[in-house]
Amino acid sequence: MITNPKETTMFKTNHIIKFLACLVLVAGFTGCAATSQQESTGQYIDNSIITSKVKAAIFDEPSLKTLQIKVESFKGEVQLSGFVDSAASVNKAEAVARGVQGVIEVKNDLIVK
Repeated sequence: MITNPKETTMFKTNHIIKFLACLVLVAGFTGCAATSQQESTGQYIDNSIITSKVKAAIFDEPSLKTLQIKVESFKGEVQLSGFVDSAASVNKAEAVARGVQGVIEVKNDLIVK
């Protein structure tokens, strides 16, 4: 049993510090967790890589090279948007995007002008 007032104060202070450290850790881990509308840090990096790969694959395709196609990724889903010159380009861009490793689904919002 603790009888010294200094020891009692130190004991309480240590418990408060430990409690606050636990709160900081829990808050930190919660901030890194993914939700249905927000990506975790790892998912953000993975999706950045997927976006870059899809953009490179579209640029490497000669029939799509000069077209302005915007690519965005979220949790492995790739969204294509912008304007293309033909329905064949719409289909080709989607096929190219689907062929990239890590792509789970493609939402094709390309518009023929």
